[in-house]
Amino acid sequence: MKKEQFFLRTSFLGQANQQSRLRFKRFSRKGYALFSVLGREVLIGVLSVAVVSHAMANGVSVVEELAKDTVVREAQTLDDVVVLGSRAPLTEGETAKIVTVITSDDIHRAAVTTINDALKMATGVDVRQRGGFGVQTDISIGGGTFDQIAILLNGVNIGNPQTGHLSADFPVSLEDIERIEIIEGASSRVFGASAFNGAVNIVTKGGQGELEMRNEELGINSSLFPLHSSLSFEGGSFGTFGGTGRVAGKGQSLSASYRQSDGGTENSYFRQSQGFYSLNTQLSTLNFHLTAGVTAKRYGANTFYSAAYPNQYESNGRFFASLEIKGNIPSPRGGREGAAFQYLVQPYWNLNTDHFQLIRGSGVGENFHRTNVIGGKVNGDYDWSLGKTAFGVEVRNESIRRTFHSDRTEVSLFLEHNIIYKRFTASMGVVANHNSGYDSKFHFFPGIDMKYRVWNTPKAQSDVFLSYNTAFRMPTFTDLFYKSPTNEGNKDLKPERVQSLRIGYRYNRSMFNVQCSMFYDWGKDMIDWVMYSPTDKYHSANFRLDNRGAIVNCQLSIINCLSVKAGYCFIDQKRYDDVSIYKSNYAMEYLKHKVTVEPRYTLHSSLFTLCFDVAYRWQDRMGPLYKPFSLIDAKVSFIKKKYEASLSLNNITSYRYYDLSTVKQPGFWCMAGFKVKL
Repeated sequence: MKKEQFFLRTSFLGQANQQSRLRFKRFSRKGYALFSVLGREVLIGVLSVAVVSHAMANGVSVVEELAKDTVVREAQTLDDVVVLGSRAPLTEGETAKIVTVITSDDIHRAAVTTINDALKMATGVDVRQRGGFGVQTDISIGGGTFDQIAILLNGVNIGNPQTGHLSADFPVSLEDIERIEIIEGASSRVFGASAFNGAVNIVTKGGQGELEMRNEELGINSSLFPLHSSLSFEGGSFGTFGGTGRVAGKGQSLSASYRQSDGGTENSYFRQSQGFYSLNTQLSTLNFHLTAGVTAKRYGANTFYSAAYPNQYESNGRFFASLEIKGNIPSPRGGREGAAFQYLVQPYWNLNTDHFQLIRGSGVGENFHRTNVIGGKVNGDYDWSLGKTAFGVEVRNESIRRTFHSDRTEVSLFLEHNIIYKRFTASMGVVANHNSGYDSKFHFFPGIDMKYRVWNTPKAQSDVFLSYNTAFRMPTFTDLFYKSPTNEGNKDLKPERVQSLRIGYRYNRSMFNVQCSMFYDWGKDMIDWVMYSPTDKYHSANFRLDNRGAIVNCQLSIINCLSVKAGYCFIDQKRYDDVSIYKSNYAMEYLKHKVTVEPRYTLHSSLFTLCFDVAYRWQDRMGPLYKPFSLIDAKVSFIKKKYEASLSLNNITSYRYYDLSTVKQPGFWCMAGFKVKL
């Protein structure tokens, strides 16, 4: 739920401070309506509801909205939203962590074409693209690697145990997304072993609630029009074009999209398609949420894994399905949530295929993998006089076939207790994890998050955060078994382990908010792919690495229609072993500095809305192949009730940079888009 309050103050005959109050419920749209507000203070209250089915942290950043009929911009905090960042659902005002939230409005206004592009503007996130337009992307957080974060869809882990290179093959389009939630730091005790260094959760839109809000926006009756649909098209540089169709209503939504491009460099073309279905329904006292998605893509992989082989080729496929069942047992005494015990049951299935050719059509270095993940989780939480206690279990079987064969089963047992006393919150818990691919023992990973609200007024809040968490991660199948002319895995790799300490501060005010944090991660048996000499293959090996850094984000609303977001991230790494390494491919090529600045201007009229968004990013990566560089993207959007048109300009300075190894990224490219709401 998000609350919006806007204030319109008018004065007449110098009586600005002595107005009577008038409460509006609806505008009459009559020409004489303005006279009723002269000399009075008008309070316009708007309440919109968005169901947050999964939130990937215990705190939500301030979200700013702009009403068309207001002259004052206000910040809206989400203190009353129930988020699922801990094992037990707590409101944002109670919980003890900060999560970065990228809303659907942020995505809609920005010059982005993929989910990966949207994540680039998150200050603490490192996005390394192999191909243009996000055809293959490595996502990491806080100096970690792409294998060390949990990728989730509506709270379900969709990570690929073959390799994290393929985890960002999201089976949803941008049109399906309600929000993207990013939590930083070790989080195994909440989300399982794969949340070694953080998590990214994609929350999709609902059906009926989305329908009612869209019909209200378009001024039509939901009972007469039980469905709404949209069609969007885009095209631009490098022969790029695509489209998305989506229909939603009565708790259901269905979307399909397709995009293709010749690519911005040699042998970087791609063809990509996606489909997604969601169903929300209620039977008796149980709530059911079914989701299913499919994605398929094939692309030229120019120098993706070795600069010596420019004619590489790859194709990937994914099918994903999950069913969430929620229920509760009412409390005879009421309870804070109206139920003493709440439970969730969620089975899921994730099937992935990968076909790779080192030299296309030759059979050299060719391999095919089929990865199958079947799992389920059960979670319950009990609300009693001493707080909220949550417990759960997740069982997950991972198998891979074809080039090499392996199976392993993971069992995670969760226990957590939350103490909430006035302005103080403490959330403490432990996960006991057993993985058949490692040994026969259960390994325990505890953690605690604390928050104290120092200052709490209707117009401003100030919070201090402190957390200590532990986590571990099993090597991927590629880390263990993969062999090719350029790479060699290591079946004797040990699981990664980390201890993470974080402190943070957050300040929210109507026109300004800032949040900052510092962290230190003590890493043991960290996994990286390295070369020991210029003529050697890449080998997977364990190292002792510590990451430390700081992140600062702020947002300022300068005037009612202009706002600026800015952020800076600094990371430093310390390696303790003395093994001589010629080159690191991942862990030691971390992003040392990152700066983001995003000014946004919105112009409203009675007939249309114009949005201008500029995104500036400067970053400096460690490694002999990388130099600091700056990128500037911009987007202008023309919006009417049923139509939208946009023009995006990416990499305006046309700087040819490298995100990963020798894979050169495209220069300037331009995209035009059109969307119609039916």
